[in-house]
Amino acid sequence: MFDLISIGDARIDNFVHLPKAHISCTLNRENCEICLNYGDKIPVDEMRCLPAGNNNNNAVGAARLKMKTALYGNIGGDGNGRMILDHLRKEGVVTRYVIVNKDVPTEQSIVLTYQGERTILVYHYPWDYNLPDLERARWVYFSSVSYSYTKTSLISQIESYIERTGANLAFGPGTNQLKDGVKKYPKLLSLTKVFILNKEEAKKVLEIPEEKKADIKKLLIGLADLGPEMVVITDGEDGSYGFDGDKFYKIGIFPANLVEMTGAGDAYSTGFLAGLFHGNSLAQAMRWGAANGASVVEQTGAQTGLLSLHQMQEKLKMNPKIIAKEI
Repeated sequence: MFDLISIGDARIDNFVHLPKAHISCTLNRENCEICLNYGDKIPVDEMRCLPAGNNNNNAVGAARLKMKTALYGNIGGDGNGRMILDHLRKEGVVTRYVIVNKDVPTEQSIVLTYQGERTILVYHYPWDYNLPDLERARWVYFSSVSYSYTKTSLISQIESYIERTGANLAFGPGTNQLKDGVKKYPKLLSLTKVFILNKEEAKKVLEIPEEKKADIKKLLIGLADLGPEMVVITDGEDGSYGFDGDKFYKIGIFPANLVEMTGAGDAYSTGFLAGLFHGNSLAQAMRWGAANGASVVEQTGAQTGLLSLHQMQEKLKMNPKIIAKEI
């Protein structure tokens, strides 16, 4: 039996650090844009290619936190695909469910980093999803997939697997699931143990206009009313919030020397899930998530800073005052 099977694709992130650009924002610092001179040659001072993708990040992070982990997703049959497979195996992730598509390039993203923040140019290949005969797992993590998932039976296959095996489902919808609308899948939401999103995503799910302020407790309750047992909302520098159907919690962020933000959300989700797996309460698992997220932003790439179990325990001991408090 696996501790975790992560369902979603892997990709390569191409990191491009911009030494010069400028930011244009509205007066309230919303709707910000990164600006470059049109038609110009833009100098960069660093370029790196690293394995990435929400579920790839999750699988590697969970393996480092002593979970027996496998990944189901698609890659191409090119050198980038081989890089991903080699990296997964090196990290101890079982790759028997990874689908290698011959004559198809592995998905890639361009990650523009400037002043610690990242802007990602994403491409999704229209994969044909068909969930294999997965071994039993204690947890399933379902996140970003290509827009083509709506033309397949992937959602119903995940639902059937959860019902048949009794696995706990953690659902962190990606861009395409959010665009399609997760409310379309009430059964999946009712089978979800943990629903985890950032604040902007939570508002999108609940169809609250982006510019409208929203009370965090109302957001948590609104998401819980869709069916999940537990809900977590991350909110950048303001920390994160949790709701277990009874009590509300808030935790701040762990101290970090910010390099860039790619993978912070995946790291939080992975740390949180691993915290639950290792027997912690929702409030304590939020500490695991916050610690893992803080570690990732101190490095370039979504996986470099992911904590091992020993590192996690040390980071938690070093920051005893950062706890999730009831609100």
